Amino acid sequence: MKTALIAGATGLIGRSLIQLLLESNEYQNVIALVRKPSLAPHPKLDEQIIDFNQLKEFSVEGNADDVYCCLGTTIKTAGSQEAFSKVDYSYVLELAKWAHKNMCRHFSVVSSVGAKVNTSNFYLRTKGQMEQAISGLTIPSVQIFRPSLLLGQRNEFRLAEKVSEKVMLLFNPLLKGRLRKYRAIQASDVAKAMYNQAQNNRIGIKVFEGAEIR
Repeated sequence: MKTALIAGATGLIGRSLIQLLLESNEYQNVIALVRKPSLAPHPKLDEQIIDFNQLKEFSVEGNADDVYCCLGTTIKTAGSQEAFSKVDYSYVLELAKWAHKNMCRHFSVVSSVGAKVNTSNFYLRTKGQMEQAISGLTIPSVQIFRPSLLLGQRNEFRLAEKVSEKVMLLFNPLLKGRLRKYRAIQASDVAKAMYNQAQNNRIGIKVFEGAEIR
């Protein structure tokens, strides 16, 4: 049986994913990296309180087989582009480097639909740069998930996102062909895809977009 490590377990996707990991027969131990005590006790759960600025120094007893990264914020929440980049690029890359250094088999990460290195959109450019940097590491299996608008119950109410959800649900059926990747998706569906794809022993880098995530 394997050990899973997850960062971002308190977020929209992470909350669903950690439940799948804890309920899974594939994993005997689940390590969750958190900034403060946040999770309900579970026999398989090892909650590690860390400073993500010191991720290079982090170590675990034994090793992790599969690493799941659900870290992410918004520019509004972070307060600046620099602070946003620190979470969505620097922390994610440092976790991937940790996985590489510790010879983890698999690294799974949440990105965004439209992620691209050469775009003028700061958010999407940051995601694209993150993907590029991670892909340059020699982790045996790297899986990148690019969901569009995430649906689900967030910890905090965001009026703009609630409005966007309702609008996107109306437009979802109209988004066909190449536009299907822009359909809103349940965060729990992304979590299921991340879990399921990690069990297939695929080698190399794979990007999942749109209908591929379901």
